[in-house]
Amino acid sequence: MADVVTLPQLGSTMEEGIVVRWLKKLGENVSAGEPLLEVETDKATMEVEAPFTGTLSQILAQEGELVPVRQAIAVIGDGAVIPLADNVAPATVAVDPISTPRAETVGGNAPTAGSGAPSISPRARRLAAANGVELSHLAGCGSGPYGRVLERDIIAYLANAAPAVLQDDRQPRLTPLAARMANDLGVAHGDLALGLPGSRVRSADVVNVARQQAAATTTPSTTQESDYVVVAIGNLQKRVAENVSRSAFTAPHVTLTLAVDMTECIRLRNLILPAVEQAYGARLSFTDLIVKAAALALMEHQNVNATFNGSEIRMHRKVNIGVAVAVDDGLVVPVLHDANSKPVGALSALLKKLVARAKENRLTPDELSGGTFTITNLGSFDIDHFNPVIVTGQAAILGVCRIAELPVVVNGVVEVRSMMNLCLSFDHRVTNGAPAAKFLQTIKQLLEAPARLIV
Repeated sequence: MADVVTLPQLGSTMEEGIVVRWLKKLGENVSAGEPLLEVETDKATMEVEAPFTGTLSQILAQEGELVPVRQAIAVIGDGAVIPLADNVAPATVAVDPISTPRAETVGGNAPTAGSGAPSISPRARRLAAANGVELSHLAGCGSGPYGRVLERDIIAYLANAAPAVLQDDRQPRLTPLAARMANDLGVAHGDLALGLPGSRVRSADVVNVARQQAAATTTPSTTQESDYVVVAIGNLQKRVAENVSRSAFTAPHVTLTLAVDMTECIRLRNLILPAVEQAYGARLSFTDLIVKAAALALMEHQNVNATFNGSEIRMHRKVNIGVAVAVDDGLVVPVLHDANSKPVGALSALLKKLVARAKENRLTPDELSGGTFTITNLGSFDIDHFNPVIVTGQAAILGVCRIAELPVVVNGVVEVRSMMNLCLSFDHRVTNGAPAAKFLQTIKQLLEAPARLIV
């Protein structure tokens, strides 16, 4: 008996994921709940636990492969090891019919005995459908296990049996965002082919082609290739690029900057630092205090704690604050759920736990989803001003700058005060300048008179 493992949906918006690394080897025993592999989503790299106990008898998705949600990625059996690829369990393996996806054909129906319809992998099915290849024409063409038709078989069929079709129908498949960006940037869809018929083109691919075309129209440079170093972009960084491009092209950004006197906040932190560390085991940071101030301000200004979905504005009852965390190959945003109701010490402990998990690529889908507002802090890099990009689906993001001692006029007298700039970017479709400014003012008032942050 064997059970098929499918790629789970690691978040409400996840449609596909990249298999980063198998944590178990073929033939190894695995227990239910034990980490089985690492999968990269559009938000982060996460561990996927084994849903069954047994032996990893088949690995159906290779490392680096892009896999749709609910597609088979492995088989856990009772000991027999059957190496197999291209995402299908062989007919000779006894598989639980409840957990096994039905075999797919070009038309989407499972082949029946005696029908002559060959078994075909999902990727081959999509490629065949994109090029108008009839399933009946593929009989006997499969090079996979048990005559399974694979993607390479479709490519060979198109190249040998119908070269004209391959040439004429070599059109890429564009994501909706990529299509809009291509139209905005004047890039012809035919210029976006990635090497295979039906290749899926993302927004980052459109940007790359647009840059190449723009460079081709300029005077050729005499710079030699040896004058620079090419750095490959990681998968997570590509996802970040797609997300910020989507936000920049869809949400009209407006950024407001306000100076905050952090003198009293510094005094409060120094006062309660030992007590917080003793009670919660966490060293209180200024980010923790700013998160708490933002959470309280969002309760008073719900128009900022909102989402625009095209036809309506949804004001959220929950205050779930995401905090941007830089990792080795990109950026992730773990979420502090119900931040307004948690004591500042509890927020501090939770945030440090999430940051540590983020750097270890161990964040769960729940820890990455549900954010209604985001904070990004560049103060440690001596930044005084910047324009943060709103997280897609949210109405605003707060940028935090460094704390610097500056001369300030207080009651007619010049004093040295600890000043910090806050930069709020907001979606002008959701709110306007005055309401956004009032929200920013409330945060300023809370930080300059911080007693409310600890009551």
